[in-house]
Amino acid sequence: MLDMYSGTGNLGIEALSRGSEFAVFIDKSKECSDIIHDNLLRTKLIDKALIITSDAFFALNKISKDRRKFDIIFLDPPYNKNLVEETLNCLVQSDIIESGGVIIAEHDFIDEVPKEVGFLTRFRQQKYGDTIVSFYREL
Repeated sequence: MLDMYSGTGNLGIEALSRGSEFAVFIDKSKECSDIIHDNLLRTKLIDKALIITSDAFFALNKISKDRRKFDIIFLDPPYNKNLVEETLNCLVQSDIIESGGVIIAEHDFIDEVPKEVGFLTRFRQQKYGDTIVSFYREL
């Protein structure tokens, strides 16, 4: 699984604790990467993880060159910056989504997110207060 814009790493760590074999965490903040590292140590999941401290798009390019593929991808970019659509486009172009994979994007309710991006189609949205979670997959 891939946890982009990871913050504290809570989504990826939760996935690991529920059986994911391996997780890659991407956040451009050194402080966030240090927090993720500490959280992985505390949960004894550090051996199942890779932390990349980098811009998301640069990291996706590197991951693509390494030919990694993911069946679950979480996106939680900063709100109101139109990063969901840009990140989805980059994911489609990078060829890192495993066949049958799901992308889960968290965003502000006023953020415009597309119904379709490349081969991805939004198949569900769930609203939680001012936050919306959009689910994408290949249809």
